[in-house]
Amino acid sequence: MTDFQPAYLALLRSGELARRVEAAQERLARCNLCAWGCGANRRAGRLGMCKTGPLARVSSFFPHLGEENCLRGWRGSGTIFFSRCNLRCQFCQNHAISAEGEGHDVEPDEIAAMMLQLQALGCHNINFVSPSHVVAPILAAVWIAAQAGLRLPLVYNTGGYDSLTALALLDGVIDIYMPDMKYADAGIARRYSKIPDYPARNRAAVREMHRQVGDLQIDPQTGLATRGLLVRHLVLPGGLAGTAEIARFLAEEISRETYINVMGQYRPAYRAAVEDLGPLSRCVRLSEVAEARRAVRAAGLHRLD
Repeated sequence: MTDFQPAYLALLRSGELARRVEAAQERLARCNLCAWGCGANRRAGRLGMCKTGPLARVSSFFPHLGEENCLRGWRGSGTIFFSRCNLRCQFCQNHAISAEGEGHDVEPDEIAAMMLQLQALGCHNINFVSPSHVVAPILAAVWIAAQAGLRLPLVYNTGGYDSLTALALLDGVIDIYMPDMKYADAGIARRYSKIPDYPARNRAAVREMHRQVGDLQIDPQTGLATRGLLVRHLVLPGGLAGTAEIARFLAEEISRETYINVMGQYRPAYRAAVEDLGPLSRCVRLSEVAEARRAVRAAGLHRLD
C-alpha cells in the first residue's frame, strides 16, 4: 500500500495508546463502552447487556474474500469475528455467534497473535467484526500487536450501536469505520432488534466516525481502502429499514462523498425464519433493492457498492 502508515502507530510512539488501554479497562468497572451504557462491572466478571465479561470471545478469524472489493483486495480482509453482540436482531444470520455465544474467551495477547498471523498471511487489513462490546480488549490487543510489528489498517465493522465514549478511545486508532445503518425509525428498531434509540445513537456515532476519519480514501494504485467511513445498509422487506431517510441523512449531514454499500441479500433467519415477523418473514424482492438504490442516488450519494 503506497506510503501507508496506520493511525495507531503515532499513538503507540507517544504513549497515548497505552493510556487508552488503561482508560478502557477502567470503563469496564461501570461499563459504558457501547450505546446501552448498562453500567455492569465487567472487570468483576459481571455480564453486561452484551452477555460478555472482561475478556472478548472469538468465534473465528481468517482471510475473508467476501467483503467489499476495497477491503478484500486479492488476499482477503483479515477478519476476527467476535462472539455476542449488543444488538438483538430477530433476523440475524449469524445468531449462533451473536445470540448463542459460539466461540471461546481469549486474552488480548491471543487477539494480538491472531492479528499478526493474518498480517503474515498477506491480508490487506485487520477487520474487527462486531467489536462494539469488546473495545477494551481490542485496544489492549492493538497495543501488543503494534509493538510486535503490526502495520495494517484497522477496520471497525460494527452494527452501529456505538457509544461516543468508546469512539473517543478509538480516535486515532481505527483507520476505517464500517458501521451499519440499520433503521431510520426507532419503533421498528425496538421491535426487530430490541434496542432503544437506535437511529439517534447510530447517527451520532456515524457523525463522530466521519469526524475522525473523513470520507473513504482508496489507493488508486491498489484499489484498497486506506482510511475513512464506509457505511453498510441492509435493505429490508417492506421498506422497514427506511433507506431514503438514511440516505438523506448521509448526503445532507455527513457528506455526499459517503461510500455506501446497499446490501440486497436479506433472507429470513433466526426467529424470522420460524415466527411471523411480518415482512421480515420473507426474502427481500429485487424490486425493493432496486428502489432502495434509486432512493440513495436521488438523495445525492454516488459512491455505491
